[in-house]
Amino acid sequence: MLDLRRSVKRRRIGLTPMIDVVFLLLVFFMLAARFGATDAIPITLSAGGPSGYEGPPRLLTVSPDALRVNGIDTPDAVAALAELMPSDDAVIVLRPADSASVQRLLDVMSQLRAAGWTNLVVLE
Repeated sequence: MLDLRRSVKRRRIGLTPMIDVVFLLLVFFMLAARFGATDAIPITLSAGGPSGYEGPPRLLTVSPDALRVNGIDTPDAVAALAELMPSDDAVIVLRPADSASVQRLLDVMSQLRAAGWTNLVVLE
């Protein structure tokens, strides 16, 4: 008998285009990634209480819409704290409210640093 069926050759899937795409994606994400150092604000976390604390209490409570110095609402925390600071390197204790965002805390810390006070302690 005569077999007239054509033999079908199966084509193999080439892996070269897939490897090219993977390398292009790798190069893209390597170039798009940020390898620079991020900005960091140095803070001191409280560990049982600030050491070297002297003078009147300086507790600044940071809430989303208000600042409280020693429990009293104040429109200008820098002016209120200036009266309580024995020196520029005195400790200021920051206590964020539960509803305060991290950005709000960082903004207040930036204001205090701009006023020349760098010894800031954040309560956990």
